Amino acid sequence: MQDDTTYENDDVKEAIRRLPENLYNYRMFRIKRALDLTMRHQVLLKEQWTKYKEDKFYLEPYLKEVIREREEWANK
Repeated sequence: MQDDTTYENDDVKEAIRRLPENLYNYRMFRIKRALDLTMRHQVLLKEQWTKYKEDKFYLEPYLKEVIREREEWANK
């Protein structure tokens, strides 16, 4: 999931905070699994890899909303 590796600036942090609980939990699971595999010098099994065409940008709608709100606030 490409959104899992997005640089966490203030907008991204706010978008992550707004994620529904289930999306937030899935995100944390993937990040923890990646850290665990890295610590053990292992690679995720190929059948568990996310295919590019199946990758979902779950954070994008929340991030767009945060940016829009910040820009509206700045223009007032």
